[in-house]
Formats: sequence, structure tokens, C-alpha cells
Amino acid sequence: MSKYKLILDGDYGIDDALATLFLVHQPDVQILAVGSVHGNATAADAARNALVVLDIGGRPDVSVAVGAVQPLAQPVDISAMVHGDDGLGGCAPQLRPGRGPVDVPAAVQLVRAVRANPGDCTIVATGPLTNLALALLLDPDLASLVAGVVLMGGTIRHPGNITPYAEANIAHDPEAARLVFGAPWQVTQVGLDVTMETWLEQEDLDRIQASDTGAGRFSWRILQHYLSFYFDHHGRPGCPVHDPCAAILAVDPGLASWKEVPVEVELRSDRCRGMLLVDRRKFAASERAPDLPLVRVVDEIDRDRLVSRFLDGLLTDPIPRIDPEADRSD
Repeated sequence: MSKYKLILDGDYGIDDALATLFLVHQPDVQILAVGSVHGNATAADAARNALVVLDIGGRPDVSVAVGAVQPLAQPVDISAMVHGDDGLGGCAPQLRPGRGPVDVPAAVQLVRAVRANPGDCTIVATGPLTNLALALLLDPDLASLVAGVVLMGGTIRHPGNITPYAEANIAHDPEAARLVFGAPWQVTQVGLDVTMETWLEQEDLDRIQASDTGAGRFSWRILQHYLSFYFDHHGRPGCPVHDPCAAILAVDPGLASWKEVPVEVELRSDRCRGMLLVDRRKFAASERAPDLPLVRVVDEIDRDRLVSRFLDGLLTDPIPRIDPEADRSD
């Protein structure tokens, strides 16, 4: 039996793809289902990207469901500048004939997967949290049946990346994030405070470029757009690997330390909408509202070990291998 049963939910841009390629190569991980959501790409394009990534990773058996096409209470915002018009830096291959998503929404698929594996599933969320919020609304008992939620999103000490105060995954659907943080399940928040420390340096990039695996070649190709964006905005070569950080900590939590604190999501302020409000006072846990769960906020990581673990997993070649060059679109 697999040690980790995971349900993946993401907006399947470049770093979501890297996170999934890491996870499919872990021998103790079983991916039960994948859901797409708006964010780095449209929900439909994100589902296509997830299918492509699973094929490249040798896991065409994993079902992919198209999720929420827009947030709960605001217009949709697609991060094409960061991830390209197709979500994969302009390098998304065409789907193989007959390949496509299942015919149920991602929130429904999530509920079914959890119900089929009560108490055993961890949800790894690397995009806006709309599907998770909808699943909670569909099934009031869902939170009690989930082993935990590990999400990439938010920031506490580090500046935001979509506004000065908010991180993109939270800001793309703050109402959904508030529902997820407020549900009675164990949430581990992996935010910009630690993911910005996972910056890939030149030696890390050289290792990806030199790889002759299908995953390595595909990763190097989609990373070009990402590297260009981060150089333009940060003035240094390389890039962080936000979503892989959450994926790795879902299966190797010993690479990080965290604090349990109350977390809320700001909804009312025009300037600070989507900001995480964290009560870090020593007595906060004991004085919080009784219906506000504590959140495990990751505050330190072992950067070198985490990046090494990421690259070791990413660059493994699955069998059988599906060559990403074979179905490349023009």
C-alpha cells in the first residue's frame, strides 16, 4: 500500500507541472485524482496541461476533472504574464487522441475520492482554492474525512506577488480561501515566506538542462518562460519553485518547521483583499474564536535538502516513457 494517497488540485501552470512530475516519481505516493482550476490558465487549459503532465510522468491512468472556471465572488484573472497564454510557457503539447478529462466537476470528483478513502487522503492544492471550497459546500462532513490539506498560497512576512500584500492563489479567490482556512481539517500553509527561498541557482538549472529524461527535457522547455519572467522582475537568473515546495512537504514534512496559529483571510479592504491575517501573539491560540481552527504555517525549510529532493524526483524517468516531443503542437 502507498504511504501517501494524494488528491491534487491546481491551476496547472509551470510550477504545478513541476510539482506533479515530482510526485508521480515517488514510489510511496498514490495520486487518486487531479482537479483543475482557474488561475495560471483557464480551468479547461489547466486540465489539458494536467493530462499532458501525467502522460509525460507515465501516469495516464490518473483521472483529471475540469474544475471551477471562475472565483466565487469576483471576476476571473488568468496569470498569462507569468505562465504564458497556455499555462506552460507556450509549450503545451497537444493531447493524444482519445485523451480527455472525466465528465464530472473537480469538486464532485474530490468528494468521491475522499469518500472512497475516508481518513486516508491528503489534498495538495497549488492553485486558487475554489474547488476545495465548493467540495466543502457539497459535503458538510468532508473536512472530517480528510487526513490533511497542504496548500501553496499566501504570505505572512514576505511581500505579496500579485499585490503588495497578497499572494496570487489566495487573491484569485479570497472567499474560497476563507472557507478552506476556516474548515475543521488540518491545513498546512506553504507560502511565499518559504517558497521564495527555493530559488533554483545556476547549478540547479544546469542539472535540469543536462537531463535526458522525458520529464527533464519537458521541464527545461517550459521553464524558459518562467525564467524570463523572474529575471525581468527580480533581476537575477533562476526562479523559485513554489508549488513543488508544497508537494515535497506533503510527503516529506521533516524538511520544514511550522507554527500553529489562527489564520483569517481579508475580504473587505480594497487594498488588502486576499491578505492573510495571522495572530502571532503567544496567547493567540488560546484566545481564538472557538470556530477558528489553527493552521500549520510553515516558517522555515531546509532549502538545500528540499531542492535536492525536488531535482532527484523530477528527473527520474518513468517506464513506460511518453516523449513530450511526440505530440508537440505547432
